Amino acid sequence: MPIVTKDLDSAFLTAGANPGLDIWCVENQLLVPVSKSSHGKFYSGSAYLVLNAVFPKSGPPQYDIHYWLGNDTNKVDSGLASEKALELDAALGSCSVQYREIQGQESQKFLSYFKPCLIPIEGVFTSKQGNVNGEYQVRMYTCQGDYVVHVKEVPFQRSSLNHEDIFILDTASKIFLFSGCNSTIQERAKGLEVVQYLKENKHGGNCEVAAIEDGKFVGDSDVGEFWSLFGGYAPIPRELPSVQEFVSPSVKLFWINLQGKLCPMASDALGKEMLETDKCYMLDCDGEIFVWMGRQTLLTERRTATKAIEEFVRNEGRSNRSYLTFLSEGLESPIFRSYFADWPKTVEPRLYEEGREKVAAIFKHQGYDVKELPEEDTEPSIDCSGTTKVWRVDGDELFLLSVAEQTRLYSGDCYIVQYIFPGNGRDETLLYGWLGCQCVTEDKTSAIAHMNTLADSVRTNPVVAQIHEGKEPAQFFSILRRLIIFKGGNSPGYKRFLEEGMVDETYSENRVALFRVQGTSPDNMQAIQVDQVSSSLNSSYCYILQTEASVFTWIGSLSSTRDHNLLDRMVELLNPTWLPVSVREGNEPDNFWDALGGKAEYPKGKEIQGFIDDPHLFALKIKGGDFKVKEIYNYTQDDLVTEDVLLLDCQREIYVWIGLHSVVKSKQEAINFGVKFLELDVLVEGLSLEVPIYVVTEGCEPPFFTRFFSWDHSKANIFGNSFERKLAILKGKSKTLEGHNRIPLKANSGDSTPNGHRSTPITSNGRGRSSSPVPSGSNFRPSGDRLLPSTESVVKKLFEGSPTDNSGEQTTPLSSSPTTELRSSNETASFTEKDSSVDGKKLLIYPYERLRVVSGNPVTGIDLTRREAYLSNEEFREKFGMQKLAFHKLPKWKQNKLKMSLDLF
Repeated sequence: MPIVTKDLDSAFLTAGANPGLDIWCVENQLLVPVSKSSHGKFYSGSAYLVLNAVFPKSGPPQYDIHYWLGNDTNKVDSGLASEKALELDAALGSCSVQYREIQGQESQKFLSYFKPCLIPIEGVFTSKQGNVNGEYQVRMYTCQGDYVVHVKEVPFQRSSLNHEDIFILDTASKIFLFSGCNSTIQERAKGLEVVQYLKENKHGGNCEVAAIEDGKFVGDSDVGEFWSLFGGYAPIPRELPSVQEFVSPSVKLFWINLQGKLCPMASDALGKEMLETDKCYMLDCDGEIFVWMGRQTLLTERRTATKAIEEFVRNEGRSNRSYLTFLSEGLESPIFRSYFADWPKTVEPRLYEEGREKVAAIFKHQGYDVKELPEEDTEPSIDCSGTTKVWRVDGDELFLLSVAEQTRLYSGDCYIVQYIFPGNGRDETLLYGWLGCQCVTEDKTSAIAHMNTLADSVRTNPVVAQIHEGKEPAQFFSILRRLIIFKGGNSPGYKRFLEEGMVDETYSENRVALFRVQGTSPDNMQAIQVDQVSSSLNSSYCYILQTEASVFTWIGSLSSTRDHNLLDRMVELLNPTWLPVSVREGNEPDNFWDALGGKAEYPKGKEIQGFIDDPHLFALKIKGGDFKVKEIYNYTQDDLVTEDVLLLDCQREIYVWIGLHSVVKSKQEAINFGVKFLELDVLVEGLSLEVPIYVVTEGCEPPFFTRFFSWDHSKANIFGNSFERKLAILKGKSKTLEGHNRIPLKANSGDSTPNGHRSTPITSNGRGRSSSPVPSGSNFRPSGDRLLPSTESVVKKLFEGSPTDNSGEQTTPLSSSPTTELRSSNETASFTEKDSSVDGKKLLIYPYERLRVVSGNPVTGIDLTRREAYLSNEEFREKFGMQKLAFHKLPKWKQNKLKMSLDLF
């Protein structure tokens, strides 16, 4: 049962018991519940209390409390709403975050509860229902926002219009949408959602809709009708753009004493230790004010602090320009923590003792015992009946592994894994670039380039994913089923690394080796070679220890019967001739410890996965050269806007979704977006920089992405930009475009000829051919007797099969097949001559800032694999420290490394 004390309102007895919104309004100094049918109708003369309860798949419930103050709300009702927000927080066990919302300045999170919009109504809320009859009143609204929309009623007159915003004119028979010429497509699309809402809720679905575009008048009767309502057309004056200089916000910390006085504290360097658990504090960041309440503060102290803050923002004249957020100790937001030095990166969610009864009651309502939370779903989210191919990256070449070898990977190498599986009415392709934890930088660069080139070759616009050893997604293991990861490597890059004096750790049957065994079933199990020392052991796992004399299987005391079964199967998979000695934890013989260099301490506690929050959706933007991230709250499939690049953060993996009308034209660029997102500590605390990054293209979303939405495949195939799509649906004239007819997103965007083919051929690593002179003649062989493959040869090997040996297994290296040939000698020589004389070629010259991968004003229509070629000779020398000719004499891996360091690759 929830905790209830004498000073808490009885309206909160059942608050938060179910997910979703609970809304109350202050009426005659009492809280009155608002019916669900009236959730989007807020009166400007009233104050409201809104509770949003979210029950994640794992972890405790999450609560957000908002108190909304209309522009005409009196001071008494405003004060009562803030007090009731504190009482509601206490009823929930002091584990909520509270927000103060002002009409017209609402937060993105608050507005996201009311899809498609919240339209304030003049007057005061009354719980008594009445009928309103009379003539339909014409109203005009302005709409602002691209993900959530602020709707505000404005006077019905020409002077209200401008060129920046969206306007809606609602008449008895027709709704007009007027789009300012400087508004964005997304803002126009959001405006149509409001039009749809008005049509359904105020017209019963029976009225006409007209879209008016600012500045266009020819041949449209709706335009004449619209302007006639204003007495005829007259030009809208253009406002001069305001120049706003960025001013870094000043940050000030105040202690709020028991009398409600704000006492300034030293703010040169804020530290977590400055916040005492029995006090309340205010952190003033200009545009946002945080109120921090210690765990041991009483409800009366919190009330005093709240009144003091309300008085402060009123006296300072900041009621309408500063967001106010109330945080309890242990529930600090990442942005709040970012203002303090050395705040721990990860904070475990804390359930206060006074809230445990409430939490227990909620879990009991869901059918769980609070001591035994539901286990995470381990069912694979992908069809595992598909076909797999694996290539090892050998610098500029790919080496196709045999069926027997493709589940035996090495930490010093990089691999491309292609998985073709049944999708929505057709076969889908997934490409993984697996980067071993011991691999060298040039192999990583080549792996991602190879993966992008292969993706470019597949007509169905495949999903690509960059993954690091040790951070593999669960479905990667489901696809490869029985996987063994060895130390060391076989690639030329790794072997060059060993020549620099490093110790070769490559696995050998003649050396001591220790494997950790893990998995969920015989069709999903892994053996990972770890350091052969005692500290690598863990009581939660089983291990295989290979020595020169014998083989041991070690069974951890906290491992399960399932783990023991996998252990026996994995021994047979590693080497069916082994006859292991089974050892249980605590009964190890001396020679067991001797093989591990002596007995030492190792983890003996049960490994428990931390709570995983439900996914968060972010919009990724580049503005003025800066990388911008904006969270989209309470998202749905409709928030995947075709003009956008969006990122779905699932904590253990992230997905970069690319709209077909977005500015991103390559999968490599999308991966770069994902990496930059991970580098933003403020937003993604606790996320590893090596978390898997998937790139998904609009119209080709795989089931392991769509599972995070209530997905409607028919919405994904409507033609046009977001505004055109919604207008067609609204008018019942939508046209669909089948997924296989969509223009695929190319992995590497470059100059194209009119028929759609590239004008510049590229190699399998996604870059231009080497600029080194190539002798003519078909018998030419580069060093190592290997040919540098063209894109066509890669495609041929991918989709026409590979040579087999007598055992029927594929063994031939992809790029060294005798049947693989370069283009004709004349074409090859011509291309090489063109590429090797970059300085003399008549290329357009662009500044470095426009050629960078992430640029505020990127150049279009160039070969993105050779950005450096478009630099002037002077700027090239300045950035690279050498002439272009010297640069082209470097090995390809060194060129790429230099280009990556300069954000040109």
